[in-house]
Amino acid sequence: MTFNDFNFKDELIKAINEAGFREPSPVQKEAMPIVMQGRDIVAQAHTGTGKTAAFALPVLNMLKLDNSVEMVVIVPTRELATQVSDEIYKFGKFLGVRTATIYGGSSYSRQIKHVESANIVVATPGRFLDLLSSKKIDINPSFVVLDEADEMLDMGFLDDIKKIFNFFKNHERQTLMFSATMPKPIKELANKILKDPATVKITQQNVTNAKITQNFYVVKESERDDALIRLIDYKDPKKAIVFCRTRKETDRIAMLLSSKGYVAAGLHGDMSQREREDVIKAFKKDTLEILIATDVAARGLDVNNVSHVFNYHLPFDSESYVHRIGRTGRAGKDGEAISIVTPSEFKALKNIQSSVGSNLEAKVIPTINDVYMKQKDALLAQIKEQQINKSAKELVAKLLEDGQSIEDIALKLASMIFSQNDIEGSNKIGLNIVQIQELMEKAKHSRGDNRKRNGRSRNRRNQDRNRSRSRNRKQKAASY
Repeated sequence: MTFNDFNFKDELIKAINEAGFREPSPVQKEAMPIVMQGRDIVAQAHTGTGKTAAFALPVLNMLKLDNSVEMVVIVPTRELATQVSDEIYKFGKFLGVRTATIYGGSSYSRQIKHVESANIVVATPGRFLDLLSSKKIDINPSFVVLDEADEMLDMGFLDDIKKIFNFFKNHERQTLMFSATMPKPIKELANKILKDPATVKITQQNVTNAKITQNFYVVKESERDDALIRLIDYKDPKKAIVFCRTRKETDRIAMLLSSKGYVAAGLHGDMSQREREDVIKAFKKDTLEILIATDVAARGLDVNNVSHVFNYHLPFDSESYVHRIGRTGRAGKDGEAISIVTPSEFKALKNIQSSVGSNLEAKVIPTINDVYMKQKDALLAQIKEQQINKSAKELVAKLLEDGQSIEDIALKLASMIFSQNDIEGSNKIGLNIVQIQELMEKAKHSRGDNRKRNGRSRNRRNQDRNRSRSRNRKQKAASY
């Protein structure tokens, strides 16, 4: 199936092709025909599955573009608002679509002015409700989208969303809800604001992208930093995200990687809006090599060509794991998700594997020689492809005049390159495959022993209860 099968307008197909989209994702295949039928929809799918295009493309195809706000998209965070707005603009630019982005911490007057000339508004709940309730804007959209509905619930925006819908008087509007999970309050909200919605649910087998290779490496807690640096050295990612659990950890890892010569920066909630925007912009433009982020800061982050995702720590739940690794392997490209774990995290690892339904393969952290050999191969390929320029000829000619031989010049230049890529740390980091397998077997038997012990405990409790009931019956019989 291709995007041509949806009979989109030519301007839309042109934008889709230019964006590099080739084949619709599962959520797009299922949701887009329903949206184009004019039906309300509840779609359950994780971040990274192509939800923005799933609602944006069919709605863009149906817009009248009559100089009014026809579509409103409500999202939980400023970062997501900016990214959704950018994505919609990318798809709608040949249609002449105008978008306005509304979020807190930015000028009221500028946002109001943008809304007055917009076809589509992308907004966070707090600032949007503020503008509606103060009558600074008055809009009546034909399409309303709730994106990342469960995140808005977690952030306490549910009441704001209910109030926002009181301002929409168009009872013929089409409402689309997208959410990674469907807790009870979100189901109740859907029942209240949607009319006879169709339901789309991406099954567990489709939760993670098959193009994402998922590996884990087992280390001691004290080796975690060295393991991360060694893996980055070996993988040599074009663009990577390192996920951390806390803001403090994010800053520390960003400083650590920067001190090792990587172009790295952190992203978390303690940063100002301007700082966050600058970091995301640099990452999108490839001037930033490695982004270190917390789960909340990276939620909804949509950046192309992320080749690797590193879990410095495993997340606390499988939902976060799926959100994290969904940053890579996009637009039909391959990606790699790497998790650094300690033996004490095996239970969390097992829970993620069973919940997500994908196989995380155990790997051994490369040695210094492994990294050296890979760098050598990469350098050989680079030298073979390198074009010779005038300055290089002049430099070599001058060295030859000074009595240097061609062999000495080549060896010295190669030595200079390798000295810039010194490989630090112990030669061997973490556990080998045999040790990992032994640990996994031990963890298996330990769970079995626990079940047996729990079973014996339950049997003893049952026997004690039965004896107690028997004594009580005898005492009651004696009293009669």
